[in-house]
Amino acid sequence: MTQDEKKRRAAQAALPYVKDGMTLGVGTGSTVDYFIEGLEARARGLRAVASSSNASTEKLKARGIEVSDLNSIGDLDLYVDGADEANRHLYLIKGGGGALTREKVLAGAARRFICIADDTKLVGVLGTFPLPIEVIPLARSFVARQLVKAGGQPVWREGFVTDNGNQIIDVHNLAITSPPELEAKLNQIPGIVTVGLFAQRPADLLLICGEDGITTIG
Repeated sequence: MTQDEKKRRAAQAALPYVKDGMTLGVGTGSTVDYFIEGLEARARGLRAVASSSNASTEKLKARGIEVSDLNSIGDLDLYVDGADEANRHLYLIKGGGGALTREKVLAGAARRFICIADDTKLVGVLGTFPLPIEVIPLARSFVARQLVKAGGQPVWREGFVTDNGNQIIDVHNLAITSPPELEAKLNQIPGIVTVGLFAQRPADLLLICGEDGITTIG
């Protein structure tokens, strides 16, 4: 089974959790794109849909799915998104696509957060995938120096600007043994908008597709 097929099946596994009358949040990324494809047939029964990125919003609209502003919706019943890394404690690294801040807002607003991924994303210890951190432009160098002190190797994602007008630092060489603790620590650095660790608000359910099909964790 190819990685793309695993992504497709993981996305399809989340569709039965989408019920009529729900307010739904939709994330960003290649696995989520497959979810959006399948969502078209169910969208008529949804009360409202919110998106975590301009790219996902355009894909939803292209399939005739109206996207609402989160401010007008309130809390979400369900949020579905992918991950760059995940572990069996439901902690995640997200933000490879640069939409981590809006993704974290939607996850925080959701009563239930389902993460969909192929089995290459499931790891024992987070940190092989560089940790994305969104920073305001003024603070980029200052934040990078603090990240070095924390044991990481920060690399500016040059030429990339988030949907919020900010910049991304990708932090390499971190073995993240205590994700909630590290997330809380990094959140205290002035200039950081969002850390791509989803541990203070982890996923509620992880749907992983491997060679043997779907594994449900949570």
